[in-house]
Amino acid sequence: MKTASRPWIVALCWLTVAFEGFDIVALGATIPILTDLTHGVGVTAADMTFVATISLVGVGIGATAIGPIADRFGRRVPLIACILLFSVFTLIFPLMPNPAMMGIARLIAGLGLGGCMPVAVTMMQESAPGGRKAHASTLTMTGYHAGAVLASLGALWLGANWHWLFYLGGFIGLLIVPVMWAKLPETHPNAVVAGSASAAGPRYGVRDLFTDGRGRITIGLWIGTFMGLLLVYGLNTWLPKIMAEAGYAMSNSLVMLFVMNVGAIIGLLVGGRIGDARGVKGTILVWFGASAVLLALLSVRFTSEIALDAVLLATGVFVFSAQVLIYALVGYAYPKSLIATGMGFTSGVGRLGAIVGPLISGVLVTAGIAYPAGFYMFAAAAVIAFVAIALVPKPKATTAKALAAQEAEESAAA
Repeated sequence: MKTASRPWIVALCWLTVAFEGFDIVALGATIPILTDLTHGVGVTAADMTFVATISLVGVGIGATAIGPIADRFGRRVPLIACILLFSVFTLIFPLMPNPAMMGIARLIAGLGLGGCMPVAVTMMQESAPGGRKAHASTLTMTGYHAGAVLASLGALWLGANWHWLFYLGGFIGLLIVPVMWAKLPETHPNAVVAGSASAAGPRYGVRDLFTDGRGRITIGLWIGTFMGLLLVYGLNTWLPKIMAEAGYAMSNSLVMLFVMNVGAIIGLLVGGRIGDARGVKGTILVWFGASAVLLALLSVRFTSEIALDAVLLATGVFVFSAQVLIYALVGYAYPKSLIATGMGFTSGVGRLGAIVGPLISGVLVTAGIAYPAGFYMFAAAAVIAFVAIALVPKPKATTAKALAAQEAEESAAA
């Protein structure tokens, strides 16, 4: 891969991840409009719960399925195909006449969307200079938050014209497809080229995630990312409501969510650099440990708004980037030809946590015990993630410098 191609990889993979943040917020902003009887749409809250859930199911299936495909055929073409699939079915979503058809459109769009992030993060890791996989992962995931902000602003501007959010997302995706085809290089060194007999090097499959001592690695990563996404989606979905139950003003609770997501961006930019320099596994353990303490601390009623915002900012720094650092550990823990498969399955299992987190939090809210029980539940999830990652065997190369040296030795031996 040419060094000159790196800026294109960074820009296009970042935009790919931005689609997920945009899509999730776009749907969330649309639900109150569709379920408002004054607009005469005739969609109930139960209908939209089905549509939102089936969308996440599609994302999970797409993330799990894309890994083996990307390891077999390379990263470039599967990523472009996923964006094309997502874009087309995002465009037609507003045209669906009933909740059942809306659910089908969202399921298929989710399949494409789910395949985007694991491949984009893998490409960023493979193209990162000096083996800086953690920074590559966290830098890519800042696109998620940028997409979420864009969708929020778009929703405020468009109001009841919610259709245009999806038209915008789908249209931008279709515009990017030809750019990717022209400018995005292949990063997988053993990708099968059309017309060739086979690729050089070993070829791995799904079962190889559990062979040669990799079972502990795989299970640990799966549990860690499940708990990590449980935290991310549970907090993003229910934090305002939980803080309102604690007695804080609803307007202030919305600001709290904003503060936490600002912390998330800081954590992503800082956590990746620390992980590459000091060791990604150790950084994840510190991040989840700090997350557990801070989440438990939020169960205490603060009288100082400044103190509360400071704790929320710190919580965002650690909680959101802890999950993303697990993706970096995937890049360090598996052989090159198994990374996309490992990334896809790790992401796919994590998507189950993205469904379970809001579900459990919603049950606690309905029962009237979300405060403080919700924060105890979140803190327990962070502790479980800490233990799971602690049990993952330490990779041979745990820093960017060590990985670069290992890859140089492998290249020389080859």
